[in-house]
Amino acid sequence: MKLTADWIFTDTVQRLFAAFEQSGHQLLFVGGCVRNALMDRAVADLDMSTSATPDDVIGLCKRERLKFIPTGLDHGTITVMIGRQSFEITSFRKDVETHGRRAVVAFSKDINDDAMRRDFTMNALYADGAGQIIDPLNGLDDLQARKVRFIANAQDRIREDYLRILRYFRFHAWYADQDEGMDPEAMAAIAQNVDGLSLISKERIGAEMRKILSAPDPLRTVAAMEHSGVLNQILPGSSARGLGPLTHLESTVSSEPDWQRRLIVLGGEDHAKHLRLSNVETKRIAAFHTASDRGLGAAATAYYFGAETALDVALIMAASLETPPAHGVLDDIAKGTQAQFPVRASDLPNTLVGKDIGDTLKRLEQAWVASGFALSKDALLADV
Repeated sequence: MKLTADWIFTDTVQRLFAAFEQSGHQLLFVGGCVRNALMDRAVADLDMSTSATPDDVIGLCKRERLKFIPTGLDHGTITVMIGRQSFEITSFRKDVETHGRRAVVAFSKDINDDAMRRDFTMNALYADGAGQIIDPLNGLDDLQARKVRFIANAQDRIREDYLRILRYFRFHAWYADQDEGMDPEAMAAIAQNVDGLSLISKERIGAEMRKILSAPDPLRTVAAMEHSGVLNQILPGSSARGLGPLTHLESTVSSEPDWQRRLIVLGGEDHAKHLRLSNVETKRIAAFHTASDRGLGAAATAYYFGAETALDVALIMAASLETPPAHGVLDDIAKGTQAQFPVRASDLPNTLVGKDIGDTLKRLEQAWVASGFALSKDALLADV
């Protein structure tokens, strides 16, 4: 099988392959770019693997006058820059020692060593400069079946790096056939190694959860995370129960998948702490809870808290009750977002001073919002 993607046959890419070939080294595309091209999905990063050692790569770059950055020299990764395009080139490696997140590696000339230290069979696919697929571990069959499967022994792969537990679920959400069940060996190994996630930084866990919840329909994946104990390990008290209804409701209002809204519907304790959310993300969750506690309609919520929070409240509350959102909710949110309170402090009688001005404005604004933004300026001032 061959790839025919345009990015393989650019002058820049072919120049790079020619330079390595002339130096007697093998250079291959690997991982995500090959996988996504075979699945006809967008390709972002062009990662490459080579039989050359890092010193060989640096020497080659100097001879060819190519700009390079030793971004991960200890792990064999050199970033090569040609014009505005960058390529992460990593030497073939094999693991010498693993510690649940870090590994001591040795460089190798054997592509099989390099393939065996990767996580999933669909990530151990390579392509040469002509687009020819090299498949040392028969990952192509799994990719075509849309089956996410650990390489060799799932227990070993997970204990080499416990983050692979969450990567498994992320790959399942994005690439697996959702009508097929989870790989039994993978799920058994995950259930036995859940505690290993405590060794992973909260930032890395948060990054994986963002990606999982951004998938078009992550319900089955997250439900499997809950069943295996992973979800409660990383987000205590959470549940996948409301995720299915929310995902459906998002489609009914033409809303793009929103990972943070989906995170809110999972519930659980202190998202910011367990997933190391940013200040902006934390404020959004706080706004949702404050707005939902107020119990206002969609228009009023949009007026006080903004359109994003109003939609969060409408969809999450409907999902929790497993009912459709109120009829015309998007129109109500638009109405509340556009509404402008017609009374200013300068419109009030001069007899009002200090705190009385603020209290009066607040009372009039509440009456105006309660009227559905219908009361006119004159009608409001008549009540002062």
